[in-house]
Amino acid sequence: MDFTRTLLLCLWLIAPFAHAADVGLAGLFPGKALLTINGGPPRIVSIGVRTDEGVTVLSVEGETATLEIDGKKRVLRVGQNVASQSSGSGPATAVLTADGRGHFVTTGNINGTSIRFLVDTGASMISLGAADARRIGIDASKGQVGYTQTANGVTQVTLVKLNAVRVGEIVLNNVDATVHQHDLPIALLGMSFLNRMEIQQNGETMTLKKRY
Repeated sequence: MDFTRTLLLCLWLIAPFAHAADVGLAGLFPGKALLTINGGPPRIVSIGVRTDEGVTVLSVEGETATLEIDGKKRVLRVGQNVASQSSGSGPATAVLTADGRGHFVTTGNINGTSIRFLVDTGASMISLGAADARRIGIDASKGQVGYTQTANGVTQVTLVKLNAVRVGEIVLNNVDATVHQHDLPIALLGMSFLNRMEIQQNGETMTLKKRY
């Protein structure tokens, strides 16, 4: 009995230190919010429920949700993300889980706007479809025209710089990217981001660790 009480006390003491690094509001439902936490897949969280990462949905109103993250109240609109400080002193990391097809898909954000990424080591840069670029507020007309090889052959793209790209705890600034003239099913997280990472894959888990 004493051992059990000690274990429960230890768990209670440890729990407040499990900080959420990145929380995004992906959607709203009556009494519920669709959240992405630490780059994971979207999940529905009801008002009053506290997640394992320490995120609580306090209220839902119109296009916003009020959340409590690491003890602080935050109001987010759909598509917005908020980041808290990393709980560790080491390099920033992101842990991704493979989907049913073995692809590593995660929610991150570009210039503060939430976006779904597919990890693609075969892509030289982050690649965005036309609709995603417009939603983020990227003016492709100001970029440099180039060409890239795709599964459908050579296609024209525009080279742009992204002010900030976030995946999990990792944030990179001034990242090269291409904007396609047509829509893409999902944004590609290419080597302009990944080449600055230490990548470890263990079965269905991929860990990205920022090198510089």
